[in-house]
Parts: sequence; C-alpha cells; structure tokens
Amino acid sequence: MFRIKKLDIFIAKQFGLLFIATFFICQFVLMMQFLWRYVDELIGKGLSLDVLAQFFWYMGIMLMPQAFPLAILLSSLIAFGNLGESSELTAIKAAGISLMQAFRSLIVITLAISLMSFYFQEVIGPKAFASFRQLLVAMKQKNPEVEIPEGIFYDGIPGSNLYVQKKDVKKGTLYGIMIYRMNGGYEDAAVILADSGRLQATEEKKHILLTLYSGEWFENMRQGGMGVAANVPYRRETFSTKQIVLDFDSGLDMSDVGGISSDARSKGLSKIMHDLDSIREFNDSVGHQYFKEATYATFYKPQLNKDDSTKLVKEVEKGTLDFDALYAKLSGEQKQNVMQMASNDAKAAMNDLEFKSEYSDYLNREERLHQMEAINKFTLSLSCLIFFFIGAPLGAIIRKGGLGVPVIISVLVFIVFYILDNTGMKMARDDNWTVWFGKFLGTAVLSPIAIFFTYKANNDSVVFNIDLYKSLMMRMLGLRQKRPTIGKEVIINDPDYTQDAVMLRQITDDIDQYTQEHRLRDWPNPIKVFFHPGDDQAISRISERLEEVIEDLSNTRDKIILNEVNTYPILATHAHTRPFRRKWLNVITGLVVPAGLFFYLRMLRFRLRLYRDLKVIEKANKAITERIETKFI
Repeated sequence: MFRIKKLDIFIAKQFGLLFIATFFICQFVLMMQFLWRYVDELIGKGLSLDVLAQFFWYMGIMLMPQAFPLAILLSSLIAFGNLGESSELTAIKAAGISLMQAFRSLIVITLAISLMSFYFQEVIGPKAFASFRQLLVAMKQKNPEVEIPEGIFYDGIPGSNLYVQKKDVKKGTLYGIMIYRMNGGYEDAAVILADSGRLQATEEKKHILLTLYSGEWFENMRQGGMGVAANVPYRRETFSTKQIVLDFDSGLDMSDVGGISSDARSKGLSKIMHDLDSIREFNDSVGHQYFKEATYATFYKPQLNKDDSTKLVKEVEKGTLDFDALYAKLSGEQKQNVMQMASNDAKAAMNDLEFKSEYSDYLNREERLHQMEAINKFTLSLSCLIFFFIGAPLGAIIRKGGLGVPVIISVLVFIVFYILDNTGMKMARDDNWTVWFGKFLGTAVLSPIAIFFTYKANNDSVVFNIDLYKSLMMRMLGLRQKRPTIGKEVIINDPDYTQDAVMLRQITDDIDQYTQEHRLRDWPNPIKVFFHPGDDQAISRISERLEEVIEDLSNTRDKIILNEVNTYPILATHAHTRPFRRKWLNVITGLVVPAGLFFYLRMLRFRLRLYRDLKVIEKANKAITERIETKFI
C-alpha cells in the first residue's frame, strides 16, 4: 500500500518551491519570445492598459502548457542536484532507499501536472486562443489615428506623407497637420496645412476620411494639362472645413474573423475529431469532382455538314479519328483560329489546374493541422513526464545545484526538443512527412534518453564523471600521465636502502633481457597483434617491482635520491601489445582496415615510448644505486 513518508514530503517540498519559481521564469522567457511576433501590433497604437492586460493574459494562458515541461526539467534537475551536492542523496541511498523510491512522490506530482497541461490544452487553451485572436482583430479595427506618431512624418498612407504635431487619442483629434501628397510626382505635388483634423475609417476598412479645419491647400499644376491654362503654375485654396478620402488598409482581413472558429487551435479534442470527419468528407467530394472534370475533355469542332459530323462522331467513338488529316482539310484562316483557340484552352486549363492544386493543398493542410493539434495535446502532456525522467536522473548524476550547470543542461535539452518538435511540425504541415511521425519525433528521440539517464542514475553510473572521460581520452591518444611529486613531510620508517639497491639492479638486468628478446624498435606482426591473445606479463612484473621500490624510496630524506625517483616514468603495460584487452574487439578492429591501421600505428608508438622509458629507468636505477652505495652502505 502506498504510504506518504517524511522523505516524500521533504523531496516534494524541495521540488515544489523550485517548480513555482522556475515556472514563472520559463513563462516569462516564452512570453518574451512570443511577444516579438506581435510587437508591431502594440507599439505606437495608444492601447489602453486594460487592452494590454488582456493581451498578456491570453498569451500567458496559451503558453502555460509549453512552460510546464521546461519548468519540470529545470526544477527537478536543480532539486536532485542540490540533494547530491549536499550529500543528502548519498544518505538516502545509504539508508537502503533506491533512487526510484525517492522519485515516487515527484512522479505523482508530475503526472498531476501532465493532466493539468492536458486540461489547459483541451478546455482553457482553445478559449484563450479564440479570445486572443478576437483581441488582435479588435486592435486592428481601432481608430487609424493611433497608427500616426507625433512629431515625425508618417508614410503609411500611400502617396502621402503626414505630419502631426500633437494628437488626442481619446477625442480622436489631430493638431498641427501637414500633408504632402505626390500622387502624380513632384510636378503635381500638393501641400496641405491645417490647424486640426479628425480621422475616421470607412466601413470596409480600406480608406479613411480626413476632415480638416482652418487650413490651406497648395498644389502645383501640370503645364499644358487638359482643362488647365499654361499660365497657371499652381493653385491655392483656403478652407475652414475640408474632407479628403485617403487610401488606408488597416490590415484587417475578414477571413481572420471567420477563421478563428475554424482554426484547430481554438477547438477541443472532441471538436477536432468531429470536424475531421467533415473535413475528410468534404475533401473527398472535392477530389472526386476534380477527377471527373479531369477525365472530361472538350475539343474544337469546326463547322461541318451533317454527313461529316456523323462520320466524325463515329470515328471519335471508335478511336480511329485522324486529327492530322482533319487539320489538313482546314483553310489557312481556320488553322490559325484553331491554333489560337488551342493555345487559349491550354492556358485556361493550366490556370484551372494551378487553382485546383492550391485549393487542394489548402484543404489537405487544414486536415493535417487538425490531426497535428489533436496529437499535440498528448505529446505536450507526455513531455512533462519525459522531461522529469531526464532532469531528475541528471541532477542525481552530476550532483550540481544552483542555477549554473542545471540551467545550461536544461537549455540544451529544451533546444534539442524544440528543434525536433518544430522540424517535425513543419515537415508534417507541408506534407513532407506523415503527421504522426512529425509530431512524435521529439518524443521518440527524448524517450530513450530519459530511460538511459534513469537507468544510469539508478545504478550509480559515472557516465558524467569528467575525470573518467579525461583518463579515457588520455589512454586513447597515448598521452603520458605525470608522476606526482614524491616527498613526505612526516617519515616514520626510513627506506631499506640495501634491499632497494638489490631490487634496482635486478630490475636493470630484467630490462636488458626484455629489450633483447622483444626488440621494441621493430615492426610487430599484425597477425599476432589482432588475432593472437596474450598480454606482456614480463613488463607487468617489472612495473610492479619498480613501484614497490619507488614507494619505499619515497620515505627518504635524501634530496638527490628523491629527485631521481621523480624522473621515473609511469609505464603503460598493455598498450604496446594490442589495442584492447578483449580478443573479439581486437579481431573486429583488425578486420576494419582504417581502424586497424590507426590502432596499429598507435601501438607502434607505445612500443617506441616503452623503449625510451626503459632506458630512462635504467639510467635512474644506476644513479640511485650509486648514491645508496656511496652514502648509506
């Protein structure tokens, strides 16, 4: 029976506080990224605070399901990183509690967050999206004077530059107006000055009615224009009130208004599945209709008498009609008419096919968008669980808390997921991939990674131990390990100099015998290297005995001996014989020629290095032996 323990409460508190903090951080980052798409809709439009509040409220609700996975990843990584860094995780394991048992309270919380994410996408998200789109439409329908800035020329009106010294958005009044109109170029330029004015958009939102008060109109007249005398270079008009109609597209597309309810993002799962049936049925009917139209062809039939017409019909039915012979009977003018009509028919057919192709792509795209939105409700909820099983095990492995390493890892993981998810979405939307493959791409890639990290963390793996990888790379590249400086501040027992001198002489004799038998400077037989088992036991014994003498001599107080001891190299006892310890790896490496050549040359390098190391050991042995005989014996 599941029982809530103090450990579960403790870990849940650690995770919960971090989740709340990281959620608001992630939400803020996502909102700022999303805000750039609509920054032009907000800046310079005189929107009130309540409109801006609604804009950010709806945007925040829509982005909450995306913030949940990232917040879970970051908070779980920090929580278990803190536990590992403070050795609390070690104490938990020492008490006999496995990592999965420590996870269980957070698994329940993550499942609850996943269900909450699904609820947001199913119920709250569609309503927020519909309200958000309606708000954007309402913002586009605002009075056009909010588009016009103060104190600078505004060129958003085609053929005109408008300068406004001051404006009153609440009253919709503009003050200090100056308009340059150049519809016909500089030769027909007009300058309009007015003390004040009002703007009013027309019903179709394609023009604005500008009412000007107390102003003057200056306009250049084209020389020699129709109805204008050549001796009138310009005209000047003073007015108290004047109305001008200007072209002005507010950017409102009425399809935006009607498309809100048909957008898949404004629908719940049941509504999407219901509409998918209707969409597929409509698409099938359109496809069948296009197929029928494609199989029906019309031909140009020249003016023929009754007998020739009857004969033509029979030949068409039999498929024996000779079009070339029929074309040859026509006159020159008829032939020209036939070619012109054929060309016109071909262009019309091509245009018709292009229109049908674009419409078919639009219908198929709508079907795919509905399918993608239905799948996205599940994948985005499932990603909460996947991100937990990536973040929590990673925190337990790296054991680094705070906002440093966890933030870097979280950002990297989320970037990978974001790239995979968006790539799959775009490829599925454009019908380059199937919908299910594109939408499950990110989940399919990250799920094995989550399982791998969980397995490694549960088994106390050192998969992220930097020293381990450093040592592995040094062994692969043949980099020498430096012997640490030997010297003890407190010496309890002095070295046995007599015994050490005897062992060093024996080691020197063994090295002489070894170098004569193995010939380290010669090229080894590749067959023996890759396909014959066996290790170099002789050099292993030499290395072990040498390390015993070095350990004993490290207790000396003699600086000359201590300096000579530090010159001893660390011997690589296996790298000069074969690439790997396991026979089957050596066999595979030998069969793969490029890899085998690399490791063969690497092994040859180790043989030459071993030869030089043995010479260094012989020289150090001689120097230490002479020092011992001179001073201690």
